[in-house]
Amino acid sequence: MTQNESSTAVKIIPLGGLHEIGKNTCVFEYNDEIILLDAGLAFPSEDMHGVNIVLPDMTYLRENRHKIKGMIVTHGHEDHIGGIAFHLKQFEIPVIYGPRLAMAMLEGKLEEAGVRDRTQLKTVRPREMVRLGSSFVVEFIRNTHSIADSFTIALHTPVGVIIHTGDFKVDHTPVDGEFFDLQRLAEHGEKGVLCLISDSTNSEVPGYTLSERSVYPNLDRVFTQATGRLFVTTFASSVHRINMILELAQKHNRVVSVVGRSMLNVIAHARNLGYIKCPDNLFQPLHAVRQLPGENVLILTTGSQGEMMSAMTRISKGEHQHLKIREGDTVVFSANPIPGNTIAVVNTIDRLMMQGAKVIYGREQGIHVSGHGSQEDQKLMIALTRPKFFLPVHGEHRMLVKHAQTAQSMGIPAENMVIIQNGDVVEVSQEAISVTGKAPAGIELVDTSGVGIVSGKVLQERQQLAEEGIITIATAIDWNGKLMMTPEIHLRGVVTSMERSLFQKWVQERIEEILSTRWSDFAQSFDAQQADVDWAGLQVQLERDLQRAIRRELQCQPSITLLMQIPDEPVKVADGRRRRRTAAQVAS
Repeated sequence: MTQNESSTAVKIIPLGGLHEIGKNTCVFEYNDEIILLDAGLAFPSEDMHGVNIVLPDMTYLRENRHKIKGMIVTHGHEDHIGGIAFHLKQFEIPVIYGPRLAMAMLEGKLEEAGVRDRTQLKTVRPREMVRLGSSFVVEFIRNTHSIADSFTIALHTPVGVIIHTGDFKVDHTPVDGEFFDLQRLAEHGEKGVLCLISDSTNSEVPGYTLSERSVYPNLDRVFTQATGRLFVTTFASSVHRINMILELAQKHNRVVSVVGRSMLNVIAHARNLGYIKCPDNLFQPLHAVRQLPGENVLILTTGSQGEMMSAMTRISKGEHQHLKIREGDTVVFSANPIPGNTIAVVNTIDRLMMQGAKVIYGREQGIHVSGHGSQEDQKLMIALTRPKFFLPVHGEHRMLVKHAQTAQSMGIPAENMVIIQNGDVVEVSQEAISVTGKAPAGIELVDTSGVGIVSGKVLQERQQLAEEGIITIATAIDWNGKLMMTPEIHLRGVVTSMERSLFQKWVQERIEEILSTRWSDFAQSFDAQQADVDWAGLQVQLERDLQRAIRRELQCQPSITLLMQIPDEPVKVADGRRRRRTAAQVAS
């Protein structure tokens, strides 16, 4: 295809968010132009040792950076904006459009990461339209979700209108009074929608998702019954929920102390933008509330998902510097565990109970509702937009399958939809939708330091250390290939049936055996004035052979590290002069 020719199809390439919950990232491509929709993160599993966050593999965008015209942000949740700062360190994004709250939160992230100058941030209003490149016009349509200022996207392309729902539910009594713009969706449905890309999170749940406002009376009951200090943990970005909690604090004469950096940041941005309205004196620092009666104190904190470093997790472990659980405290988990976090959450709850807290949690309490639409909400979306083609996204595989079944029940033919995985290249034209290729779609792991990508090899080594331990062997060898001392051995996390002294003797015998059979492979001379020994090669061989022998003996896979000391010796160099090489030089 020449540059003057136009494509007949738009490419849709999800890099994250499929067969999983998190790291939602989608690429739209037409001819030589690319726009991104969201760029989120996910949190690591327990076996990802030392990993702070999980990002999608962005190889495709790094290789096609010259095509990127801009980004659309649908809302401010971390699984939709949390990866942007990291990606901007690898490639520039000319402009990012999004709602006011998301842009305020994103600006702080970019400044902290030192990449604020690598893009322009522009806020948009409901029904506003912006052009990105020559191929895309983006229309922002107000929807309702668990965070304020959330949008559905109508993407006007040369082949037709593509609607991406973003995260949504149909909330008829929104806390902030901002209603879902169902009228605009219906108008697009009347004119003709080529493809609907829709949130599948609750596709297995029948009925409608309850309104966020339905939580208020249940939380009110909890506030009424709590006689001591009240701790409430929820998602930091759940602005509507936080707003209700602050309203209830005022109603029940409790001052609020906010704990957790992300919670503090979101509340600050939401208050500046008018999404949270409360007097300044409602908030008090921790040192001030210590002197108050428990029934007048509310601690609002992060940690509803049992995150390792969150405030609530540290409180439950007794590791928080300023907060300890006391008999009579009430702790409220106003959130349900995200898939994969259940064990961490229940462990946190157990620890809090053992310290004497009354913990209120669980779906039956009515203190949390989902921000995602259930089956009837999804049907309404399909009925209003009446798409020709359908693409379920944002969910695990069974959720995508169920959503596709719902779409078929609404009259969309099976051949007009595809169930895809991250990296699948979907082409949608006026005639058909199909998977035509594959882009790299693995994961990138960011180290706890926040500055480096953890390679698969490094992660494998960390897992091995955690599961099997490490054996360090320090030995000294002379230029005749003999041990100069008994090897020194340190075991960390390794279980052996032998006593340490017997194991040490066994290791010494193995080293001597290896030296006796392999020394001649690495030593070219035995004259002290003409010594030429490949010490580095010998060390690699010793370590490799010891690994095999030890793993065979112990029936496990510990990591083996060999520290080898050698004598100073003259070594020939290319210009014929002699120099002395030390063990430190060999190691380097």
